[in-house]
Amino acid sequence: MGKFEGFQKGVNLGGWISQFAKYDKAHFESFITKKDIEYIASLGFDHVRVPVDYNVLEDEAGDPIESGFAYLESCRAWCEEYGLHMIIDLHECFGYSFDPLKKDMDRKAFFYDDALQARFMKLWRSIVTRFAAYPEQVAFEPLNEVVLYEVADAWNAIVTKYIKMVREIAPKSYIVVGGVCYNSITTVHLLDIPLDDKIVYNFHCYEPIIFTHQGAYWVDKMPSDFRVGYPKTLKEYQDVSNRLDTDLAGAVFTEGISEIGEGFFEDLFAPALEKAEKDGIPLYCGEYGVIDLADPEDRLRWMKDIHAVFDKHGIGRALWNYKEKDFGFVDESFQTIRDRFMEIL
Repeated sequence: MGKFEGFQKGVNLGGWISQFAKYDKAHFESFITKKDIEYIASLGFDHVRVPVDYNVLEDEAGDPIESGFAYLESCRAWCEEYGLHMIIDLHECFGYSFDPLKKDMDRKAFFYDDALQARFMKLWRSIVTRFAAYPEQVAFEPLNEVVLYEVADAWNAIVTKYIKMVREIAPKSYIVVGGVCYNSITTVHLLDIPLDDKIVYNFHCYEPIIFTHQGAYWVDKMPSDFRVGYPKTLKEYQDVSNRLDTDLAGAVFTEGISEIGEGFFEDLFAPALEKAEKDGIPLYCGEYGVIDLADPEDRLRWMKDIHAVFDKHGIGRALWNYKEKDFGFVDESFQTIRDRFMEIL
């Protein structure tokens, strides 16, 4: 398995130019600034993952918004100044969103609609053209969290076209690709795409979901006052999941999985590691973290376990999230454990 050089220890800039409360120039210009990038670098991170929504970069007709691209370009320049790498992650595209709060979104249509895909490719051609000159610094992630398992083959077909398009413009840039079921580690093996030495397999890990998303307002059937510690036994997490809703169970019902701890993540990652090893492709975790409602000491124990497995296998990663979005590690809820967390990192 290769190594995703320059992208081993990162953090997400979620909530800046993606998943913002409202489309607001003042927010875009103040939420993340050069000082934030300087601070991130001072903590020993080597990269940032930058989620961006299509409506920051293109208007209703699909034409570029120069002021939107300027945010990405400023971020890249700041990162260069402080020695950081950067992943541009298209968090939402026209016609598709992973966001569970967007209840009326047809999460299947994009994968079978030529017009939507053409607009997606047009936007990405514009992004890649602007950043192709920085192949060592800037990586491209086509789309965040494909939700439905049933579109796996269609997603492979789209990514195949995407890789071909990117390689015509940026032959040496990293491309970071995740699987279906919200970028689940359990679906990496379904990826069937053209490979070269700058392709990276991507996954997200918030397991056990019942712990990392306890009380989350955006999760269906999750009581706002629900709390659970870490670690618990597999049976305890299974029992709680059964009591609330099995949709919240995530990986805790996976057959043959180890008890909660480092072994749990080791078993969970094993099929993806095998796929990455076989294909000679680096494995990368683009999001992981614990909601700020969880007990701080439990959050720290979870971080320690998952990091042990990341480090053992050389898996690059980006913490969700730098600031706010219920996971921010510069927020008040992280104060009591931040120093110890940075030691783990």
